Amino acid sequence: MARYTGAVCRLCRREGKKLFLKGERCYSEKCSVGIRAYAPGQHGQGRKKSSEYGLQLRAKQTARRFYGVQENQFHHYFEIAERKPGITGDNLLKILESRLDNVVYRVGFASSRAEARQLVGHGHFEVNGKRVDIASYLLKAGDVVSICEKARSLDKIKAVLEANSARPTPEWIDVDKTALTAKVVALPNRDQIDAPVEDQLIVELYSK
Repeated sequence: MARYTGAVCRLCRREGKKLFLKGERCYSEKCSVGIRAYAPGQHGQGRKKSSEYGLQLRAKQTARRFYGVQENQFHHYFEIAERKPGITGDNLLKILESRLDNVVYRVGFASSRAEARQLVGHGHFEVNGKRVDIASYLLKAGDVVSICEKARSLDKIKAVLEANSARPTPEWIDVDKTALTAKVVALPNRDQIDAPVEDQLIVELYSK
């Protein structure tokens, strides 16, 4: 599947907010959003009027880029969310948050979601004791994510764990930093999801 390979800081600037796509750099003074708080490109500093559709489109793009999901897969998630009981927007965010790469990032086993996807793809994680190398694998309440035994001795993994040791973890995930495991206690409620996503605008966009 095709994936964006350009400068990810341009994506944050295009959406006008931090999407935390480059790990520690996003928290430093080097963050491009703080240095150049306008859209990239020749006309980035020009004033632009946003239509209702434009706002809805930007909300969808922000969500896609924040979670690192391609268009077709994002639409598929929306269709699943729409069929589930409850509020569609909340269901959509629960699905996105339950992705394996997102959980790996949330608990500090990776510095960014892109790095989490790479580490998962290399087979460094297990779910309930079985190796899983699919970043989009959807976790359920009760699932336990752990770092594979062989991967724990890798310098890359050690550096990542040390760099993210102080990162707060979501209350819906129980992390054991000694055993290097993370248990999904329950799928999160909307108020437990810290994401710059306007889910209602996304629902309005797809409902047209």
